[in-house]
Amino acid sequence: MARILANDGLDSSCIEYLLDRGHVVVSDRVGEEDVQNGALSGFDCIIVRSATKLNSDAITANSGSGSKLKLIIRAGVGLDNIDLEAAESCGIVVRNTPAASTNAVVEFTIAHLLTGIRMISRADRDLRGNKWTKGLLRGSELSGKNLGLVGYGRIARSVANISRTFGMNVHTYDPLLLRNKIDDDHITIHDSIESLFTNCTHISIHCAKNDSTENIVNGDLIMLMPDKSPDGVLCGRHIVNCSRGGIMVEKDVYTLVESGFITSLGVDVFEKEPEGNPTLTALSNVTSTPHIGASTREAQLRIGWEVVDIIEDLLT
Repeated sequence: MARILANDGLDSSCIEYLLDRGHVVVSDRVGEEDVQNGALSGFDCIIVRSATKLNSDAITANSGSGSKLKLIIRAGVGLDNIDLEAAESCGIVVRNTPAASTNAVVEFTIAHLLTGIRMISRADRDLRGNKWTKGLLRGSELSGKNLGLVGYGRIARSVANISRTFGMNVHTYDPLLLRNKIDDDHITIHDSIESLFTNCTHISIHCAKNDSTENIVNGDLIMLMPDKSPDGVLCGRHIVNCSRGGIMVEKDVYTLVESGFITSLGVDVFEKEPEGNPTLTALSNVTSTPHIGASTREAQLRIGWEVVDIIEDLLT
């Protein structure tokens, strides 16, 4: 049976299931230095989340003659922490669990959006500092506003469905939609990301991080956003990113939040993790969380069982 390393954790019921079927499951974390020195080569399968970085050097160090490693499972969606080309060249299969955390991230995105427009985070900080700032905390509503979705995959589509129930007008830019010529009467599809930002007071980012999306949301792009919605309300500009760090240029975003050009920012992911960006998150109109969009009991259980299915399909 397989020798498995759950390097960034796995639901206990799933570990118990694998153990009952004769697999060896190790949940003690292997650090970056040991990974680079080949400590993973004694495992048939390793399970990682975003914390473990498997670049080309790490994969090469854990493959080749004498290595047992056949399978890398990303317990989650994003694969930007794994060098896919290096894995393929070494004959290692890479799988992820794209559907398991969808609902959790969708709800979390909406939570960040609502928190920003109603200034909930700022109000909480003020009260904790014994400040009654009711007169300064007049927010806006979602109804009648244009929401721009950068990317239109599984999570973005669910965000769109919920946003429409709030009365929002949903817009998106996704090159895949343009190539496949998908028509959707419920959304406005833009032919460029510049067009999307020009027409939307609210933006939510839902694309993978790759060469074409890294730093795509920069200061010049954000400066295109209007602050008045189609319903005539001066609602400001609001941005949410619960997808991947490195898609927004954080130094540009900091400047625009500090100046007041961006009214609210909700951010769950950062260019550097787990360091985050303390300078950015210290601003009063920023709501920040430590990459916990998928961190619900339900999502982690679904992820765990999807990981078990992958192991049984490919290793048993």
